[in-house]
Amino acid sequence: MSSSTSPRETFSHEEKLAAEAQVERLLATQFFNHSRRFPSFLRYVVEQTLAGNSENLKERTLGIEIFGKSADYDTANDPIVRVTAAEIRKRIAQYYQQPGHASELRLSLPPGSYIPQFYFSPAEAALEPETGIEADIRGLPEQPTQIKPLYSRWTLWIGAATGVLALAAVLSFLAWRQQKQAASSEFWGPILRSNEPVLFCVADQPQYTALALRDADQPANQVVLNEKVTAVIIDDLSTITKVAGVLQSGGKRYTVRGEGTTSLTDLRNGPSILLGAFDNAWTLRMLHPLRYHFANNATMTIFSIVDSASPQKSRWVVDRAQQIATGIYMDYAIVARFTDPTTGKPTLIAAGIGRGGTNAAGEFLTNPDLMQIVRNQKPSPSMKNVEVVLSTQIIGGEPGTPRVEGVYFW
Repeated sequence: MSSSTSPRETFSHEEKLAAEAQVERLLATQFFNHSRRFPSFLRYVVEQTLAGNSENLKERTLGIEIFGKSADYDTANDPIVRVTAAEIRKRIAQYYQQPGHASELRLSLPPGSYIPQFYFSPAEAALEPETGIEADIRGLPEQPTQIKPLYSRWTLWIGAATGVLALAAVLSFLAWRQQKQAASSEFWGPILRSNEPVLFCVADQPQYTALALRDADQPANQVVLNEKVTAVIIDDLSTITKVAGVLQSGGKRYTVRGEGTTSLTDLRNGPSILLGAFDNAWTLRMLHPLRYHFANNATMTIFSIVDSASPQKSRWVVDRAQQIATGIYMDYAIVARFTDPTTGKPTLIAAGIGRGGTNAAGEFLTNPDLMQIVRNQKPSPSMKNVEVVLSTQIIGGEPGTPRVEGVYFW
């Protein structure tokens, strides 16, 4: 395992599976599962290494491929790659310091390199260099260091142990993936198993009193017709598209109606999915009896999510003035899946205080990792309904990775 060892350039199918499974095991922990940047970085460098493209793992290339930097960006003034790598090294070290991980395939990102290395035995892991965060911030050489061999070539018993560990890693990965799929299936089950079509009830707004139409032969010419038009907020389309994709993949028929044209009779005809909060009266009505629901002050400048179990605490609040002035704030959302007592039908609500919160709710509904976090908190298999509070950091109007703030089953 010395630096004189020739680089490992090829990997067998079993070796790749074992390495990929270990990466996913790492990313499923609390050290990584609340970040979008760290998993993207680690997956990319591992995939490139296993594919034999480790020579491409240089700071500038990673900045371009992972973070969308321009080809001529200044790496000296923008250390995002070095800082991200340093944080990943720290989190990997924290993971392996926990009990129960000593026998696992060991993954590291050595200081001075963006090329991951793999260790299958304690003897190999003992030669792993210590994490050097300070070196990362000062700068890294452009030339990648060599990859340490995945297997020791001189010890037969290490080879046998490696095979056992690789098989265990693969089985563990498959079990972990099955758990995530089970969490998603359990959450969506009441909606997808229904024999009735699903009704989308989406927030709408009266936008126009006139409609401009273009001439088919001369599109530059417009004719304005007096017609009242309602519209869906474009930011909500991301969530609508994601949820519709889940329904389509489950072979589920659905219709879409605006909040203003949806009646109680419509909601009683089958499962319903309600999107939007303060611009969707049905969302506010159905959530109000539940533990988590929306609230606001009389001037509609302070919006919040209330926990009925501790109504005096104001943990999830959005100040409209801050939202408008800075574009940097925390937004919050509720995702609830329950049988509504009034309609008697399965109901799913995905609604944020702001549009970023609704986008976060849409990401939750298509993210098996987040659903598994919620499922792990279920106190009893007999509980069929669930309500989740999410938070997301908004910067420049764009939401970050959703975070689970509260969960309630009944």
